[in-house]
Amino acid sequence: MIIATVSLNQIWENKKENLLLCEEYINKASNENVDLIIFPEMTLTGFSTNIRLIAEDEEESNTIGKFIELSKLYNIAILFGLVIKENNKTLNRSIFVDNKGAILGKYTKIHPFSFSGEGEYFNAGTELTVISFNDFNIGLTICYDLRFPELYSALSKKSDLVINIANWPKKRADHWATLLKARAIENQIFIAGVNRTGKDENGLEYIESSNIFNANGEKMKFMEVGDMKIYEINKDWTNKFKEKFNTTNDRKIEFYKRIL
Repeated sequence: MIIATVSLNQIWENKKENLLLCEEYINKASNENVDLIIFPEMTLTGFSTNIRLIAEDEEESNTIGKFIELSKLYNIAILFGLVIKENNKTLNRSIFVDNKGAILGKYTKIHPFSFSGEGEYFNAGTELTVISFNDFNIGLTICYDLRFPELYSALSKKSDLVINIANWPKKRADHWATLLKARAIENQIFIAGVNRTGKDENGLEYIESSNIFNANGEKMKFMEVGDMKIYEINKDWTNKFKEKFNTTNDRKIEFYKRIL
């Protein structure tokens, strides 16, 4: 499968301009025969808690509708993030749309970032999401989820690839890279992390740090098209690697349940 990661320099709370940027990347990716293009968390707004401005009704979401249109127009699957209204709070959600415009999966962030007060505005998700696309089973996570290995252990039971879309600041970039690599090694699957760049209105800086790691914890090679990275991943490689060195078979799940 061919994947494009976009380290989008998000324009603060400007859905119209960010959508135009996204379409430029989608067009370029389509021309490179990419199967799936991945954008960062809260794709069209950046990580904002201004929920009255940015949250959308799911059934009437312009963001979802536009990405569905773009997936069909450019014959490409798209993973993006947005904020959905739920009662008096909202959901930090990612949505996977296939190349025919069908929504294959929705994931709500299970771990709101309490350090920043995210839980005051966003309800936590309660379900894992694994979708099937192009013969890959793909698990979905968002940003702070990356710090919780139990989530990835659970997803890896059914996934060939787990994706994390994020707004992960420069000052903790070393944590981001280390945790992505660790999740790949622990679970012996592909792990993709897609982060934003630039600076937001909270004064946080972000650097280009999107990467895909293989089951051995190695950064995958990529082709650059502008500031977009294009990777090719093959789950047969993972299967052959695990034939020689499989650690996941030695997990003691019932024991972990007891001690946790």
